This record gives sequence, structure tokens and C-alpha cells, in this order.
Amino acid sequence: MIKKATWLILLVVLASANLYAQKNLTYADIWESKQFSTRTVSELKSMKDGKSYSDMDSEGNLIRYDFRTGKMLDTLLNKRDISRQVADLRIRDYQFSNDEKMILLSTEVESIYRHSTKANYYVFNRSDKSLKKVSENGKQMYAQFSPDATKVTFVRDNNLFIKNLISGTETAITTDGKKNEVINGANDWVYEEEFAFSQSYQWSPDGRYIAYYRFDESHVKEFTLTYYDSLYPREEKYKYPKAGEENSVVEIYIYDLKSGKTVKADLGTEKNHYIPRIKWTYNDGVLCILRMNRYQNILDYLLCDVATGNCRTLMTEKSKTYIEINDDLTFLKDKVHFIYSSEKGGSNQLYFASLTGSHEVQLTKGGDVMMYYGYNEKQKTCYYQCADPTPMDRQVYAVDLNGKRKLLSPANGTATATFSEGFRYSVITYSSMGMPYECYVQDANAKKIRVLENNQKVKKALGEFAISPTSFFKFKTSENIELNGWMIKPPSFDASKKYPVIVFVYGGPHVQTVLNQWFGTRYLWHQMLAQKGFIVVSVDNRGTPARGKEFADCIYKDLGNKEVVDQIELARYLGTLSYVDKERIGVHGWSFGGYMTSLLLTKGADYFKTGAAVAPVTNWRYYDSIYTERYLSLPQENAKGYDENSPVFYADKLRGKFLLIHGLTDDNVHFQNSAELVLALLKSKKQFDTFYYPNQAHSISSYRGHVYEMMTEYFLKNL
Repeated sequence: MIKKATWLILLVVLASANLYAQKNLTYADIWESKQFSTRTVSELKSMKDGKSYSDMDSEGNLIRYDFRTGKMLDTLLNKRDISRQVADLRIRDYQFSNDEKMILLSTEVESIYRHSTKANYYVFNRSDKSLKKVSENGKQMYAQFSPDATKVTFVRDNNLFIKNLISGTETAITTDGKKNEVINGANDWVYEEEFAFSQSYQWSPDGRYIAYYRFDESHVKEFTLTYYDSLYPREEKYKYPKAGEENSVVEIYIYDLKSGKTVKADLGTEKNHYIPRIKWTYNDGVLCILRMNRYQNILDYLLCDVATGNCRTLMTEKSKTYIEINDDLTFLKDKVHFIYSSEKGGSNQLYFASLTGSHEVQLTKGGDVMMYYGYNEKQKTCYYQCADPTPMDRQVYAVDLNGKRKLLSPANGTATATFSEGFRYSVITYSSMGMPYECYVQDANAKKIRVLENNQKVKKALGEFAISPTSFFKFKTSENIELNGWMIKPPSFDASKKYPVIVFVYGGPHVQTVLNQWFGTRYLWHQMLAQKGFIVVSVDNRGTPARGKEFADCIYKDLGNKEVVDQIELARYLGTLSYVDKERIGVHGWSFGGYMTSLLLTKGADYFKTGAAVAPVTNWRYYDSIYTERYLSLPQENAKGYDENSPVFYADKLRGKFLLIHGLTDDNVHFQNSAELVLALLKSKKQFDTFYYPNQAHSISSYRGHVYEMMTEYFLKNL
């Protein structure tokens, strides 16, 4: 019989042997191997019966499955039926008509900007298996069935068209569209990027009307991107309104299919405003238009009579800072009530209100509502995701009109949901830091029915590597502000030693880096850095979401100041830890994180030795109007807020090693930002390192692995 002490020694030996047996991550493991490619089920779509869903199989067939059993019910589209009519047709996406008898297929998709694409669309008739191309006159954007499936609308060459599927005729609803001048039915660049939608037309529920946006961008200044892909570099010009500059004039029109006439919505005499959303009500001929002033602190909900274009105000929301836009607005089929979300009470919550203004009820309380999924009118229940129980978690809830809520997901970590028609079933996608996604079907009582995907292969692969646990922590700054963070230590961590630290930062509005969820490639890269002897840390500073409006809005008109202060406070805190070498603290970040990195290597030069900034904003005067003015107001009215927190004005303070990376055709954060910082550094006689990627946009998607390998080697050499 082996004694207890002997067992303990044996366990320690086995654990040590296992640690040494585990491998360290390589660049090929992370960016070339597919062993860490996680799967989710985001592509499945609920059918109208609420009991089944559709999904594409690996061969390109569209199959209908039973939610509860997972059993294949039938084939909705057989790839052979397509191939007989059009060879080598690769389906990128699909959408059903309302009666589910027709399927609209998108193929040969080309990306334009962040959300926008153009493609060739086909209509597949499930009854006779016929396949018809929507248009022979060039690729289309945002093709969509009419409610009765007799027509398809789309945008091409900045005009809105309608294709009659019965007669085959193609009719232009608008004819004045022209590149870089007038856009109908699609967004200009800044609306797409900052209001996060691209299709800017909508069918009315009864199919009689089409409401659409018209952008006059003729007075918006152009920006030029240069592509090095031919003998003579190719230039692309597009309209990009920078902070304080002229925006597009935006109007809303309503086309009446019955009369063929178009009515313009009367939005008042002020043209310098935004229309961040339109939404049809279920009241006949009534369109809701959201109108926001340029300062983005007054939001009017207008109800437009589409017969006359006259508008009346349903309600107005005001803020001392700014109002964030979302897609939560929902008009109910009872034609009496609507649901919307607002931060007016100090955190983002859902409200149930009447169109007459006679009553309003706050449905949710507690953590910020991060996502609204929908309302079950039969059960009188709202479904949503909120930051609960901490700002680092995301949970799915149901709440009734009395405010009684029910948890529909695991109690911590991050969960998202996709609901079936009628909310009978939901697909929960769940993950936590270090644990890849698990997707499962559950019923209306939150009872798990079956697992769709558990990424077991990825979990098994992770077990073969020396993965360190991620620990969450909190600390208080000298201003008594409590901040949340996480830390990854080297696998063979020894508390008696001192380690260099790499801080990962974003720090800007809408984004948290400190979330209890799976972060994929980024997480693996941070594990690699830990394996190479670094402690990796990230902290969400003031200005980030999920901690209420005051925490997010305190940066108003002073963007970059408090954020940098908080990250310097982090460096000071790290310096108090016995196992941290406070003389070797580095930082890296992308986009807003690149902006933060640039400031921390200059304004924070006493605390940060080495930094790698990718695609940074370096002067907010160079960035777009909607985003920048939301947080800083106009540069003509807040020059101090713009200039006091721009890295170009602190170039002379650089002391550490600095790597500056940018894509030359970044349509979002222009290369101009890095060019101006380079000039400022040269004028200050500073040494630094740069690397630029020709023909690459903001994400440098073609060479991501190259970017991270370069940063790794830079930190190994200089930190």
C-alpha cells in the first residue's frame, strides 16, 4: 500500500512531467494551422413554423432540420438543381421569401467597405426548381424580396431598382444616382461605418411602399487611396467627411408602388442633421424616422404620413453629452405600443411605451442592456442580453411586462442567443476566457435539449500546449476609480522573479478588452507571449462600455485624457507587484488602441518602455465627422479637446522603442495619421521603427500573422 505522502510526490512529478510535455505555441500553430479554428452555428436560420431551421451543408445543399431532434426533415435546395442551370455557382448567402417558396441567393460577392458588398443574385423557385438571375446589367447591392415575393429590389450604380419576377421587367425607382455625388438606397461611407448599417431602404409591411435614403454628397470632400497593383499606381477617390467638415445632405423618400409616385418626408428646414434609422410601424402608411442633430445629443422620433410626407414628433430624447444609436426600436403588431432602449436613466435599459404617449414602463433594470433580441407578443415577453452579473459577463434574459426576469443562459461568461420564430427555441452560444464556444439548443424554459457544437477538437488541441490560466483582477486608481483587468502569467511563473509586462489596450468607446469570453487568435497570441516570458495584462479604462452612462461619458469633449491617465495608473499599479519589472512595461494596440499606444509612449514615457501601434488615429481632426464629433463636438468649438490629446503634439516626449504599423489603403483610419506622426517624430529628431502594408485596409487582413510576428519579435528585442 502506497503511503499518502508518496502519492503526493508522485502527483507533483506527474504534473511537472505533463507541463514539460506540453508544447509552446508557434506562429504556424496560430495563423497557419486550422487546429484552433472554432465553429459556431451563426448561419442557421429559423423557418416560419418555429420548429425547424435551415443551414447549408458542406456540399452546398440547403437542408431543413428539426430544432428539437436535429433530424434532417427535407432538402430545401439541392446543389445539383443549381449546377444543372449554372455551372460552378458558389452560394455565399441566402434569404427566403415570406412564404418560403422562393430563395434569393447571393454569389460572387465583393466587399466594398466594412459592411457593404455587391454580388450577383439569383432567385430559386422551390416549386419548379428554376433559377433566374435577378439582373443581367451588373452586380447588385442589398437585393431583397418584396413582402409578397413577386418582386426583388436592389441598388446598382447608386440607384434603386425593382425587378418584377412575374413579367421580368426591371424598373429604376431613382435615376439621379452618380458616383461621389448622389446615392439612393445605400449609405455613404460615414453612415455605413459609424451608424453600422448599409442597406438604406425598407419595404412597408404591406408591400405597398418603399422608404429609402437619398444622400447628396456632392459637397463632401474627397479622400484618395493609392493601390500599388499595376504599372502605374491606381487611385480610388471616395467621399470622407472629416471632423468639422461638410456632411452629406440626407433625405428620406417614400415610393408608392400603386401610384408610381414618390413623396419626400418633411424633416424640417435644417439640413445639417443625421437620420440614423428609419423603421416602418404596423399602422398603415406610417413610417418612423429618427432625426438627430449634428451634436448628436437630441434625438427625435418622427412619425411620417407617407401620403403627404408630413411628420409629427412621437418623442424626443436629450442628453448632456451624446446619444448612442442602436437597432432596438420595435413597433408591435397591436398598432398601439413600441419598445425602445435608452440610457436616460443612467444605464441602457428597455422601455415599453404607447404611440399615444399615455404610458411608459421600464422593462429592465440592473446591468446595461447590450443586445435586444425581440418581443414575443403572444407571451408579452422581451428577450435581451445584458452585462450581468459583472461588466465582464454577458447573459441572456427574458423579462415580462411586470419586470419579472428569467435567466436563459449560464450564470457567468459570455452568452448570445438566436431565437426561433415564435421564441419556442433558442440557440445559445457560450464561451469564457480560455474556453471556446459551445452552441446548444434549448426550449422556452431554458432546458438544454442538445449540443450543436462544442469545439471539442479545439479544446483537445489547447490541452497539448502550455496554456496559462487567465486571472481577472480589480484595482483602484489614485482617483478612487475601480478598474477591471485580466492577467496571463508565464506557464512556469516564479513569484520570486521579476517579469516584463506587455499591456494590451483598446480603451475606446463601445469596446471592452476585459470580457469573460473566447478571443480566439488574439488570446492564443497573448498565450504565446506568456510562454516567451512576458506577463500580459489588459484593463478597461474609463470611457469603455457596460458600466453605465457616467463611466462611458466622462470622456466627453476630452477624448484620450482620462483613458491615458487610467492606463498610466495601471503601469503604476503593476510596478507595486513584487514579480513585475516596472522598468520593462510595454504596450500594444490597434486602431483606438494604436492611438492609446502612441500616447502612452509619449505622454506616458515615464512608465512605458516599448510600444507597437497599429493603424492609430494620431490627430482627431483627421478622423470622420460622426464618430469624432460625438465625443469631442466640433473642432471649431473644442480645439483644446482635439489638440491636447493628439500624439502628434507629444512626439518630442518619446523615449522608448516605438513601432508604428499601418495599411496604406486604410479607408477608415487613413495612413495620413501615421504619416503626420512620422513627420512630428522626425522634426523632434526621434528614432523609431515603421512598417507599412501596401493595398491593405484597416484590418490588414491578408497579413495578420505577419503583423503579430513582427510585434512579437519587437518586444523580444526591446523589452
